[in-house]
Amino acid sequence: MKETSAEKWNPITRNPMVGGVTLILAVVLAGSVITALLLRFSTISESTLPYFTYGINAAALLSGGWVSGRKAGRRGWLYGGLTGLVYVLLIFIIGFLAFDTAMRVQPALLLICATSLSALGGVFGVNTGNPLR
Repeated sequence: MKETSAEKWNPITRNPMVGGVTLILAVVLAGSVITALLLRFSTISESTLPYFTYGINAAALLSGGWVSGRKAGRRGWLYGGLTGLVYVLLIFIIGFLAFDTAMRVQPALLLICATSLSALGGVFGVNTGNPLR
């Protein structure tokens, strides 16, 4: 794929982690809107909401890690894992500042799972990359 002049000189669009985190946030936002619409206009109860949340986050982390690994072209596990780490840190900061949450075991488990899922996505991303690099 040929790069445009804007992609060639703009370090933000070339950074694999920025693309991955952006995709994660977009998938989470879209999934949240779809879940809200399902809850409003269907007979799905709120007790199933955690399953939707975990599924949306897992899909977002895998796809964000995949984009990071594909953009990086090498060390997909590292770029994918760092992408997941940045996402979890954003979630921690939002949770701390907006909701005044304290540190518990559950966020540590989220950190481990998110980093692992996005690292796995990064491995898949590198392996589906351009073989001519």
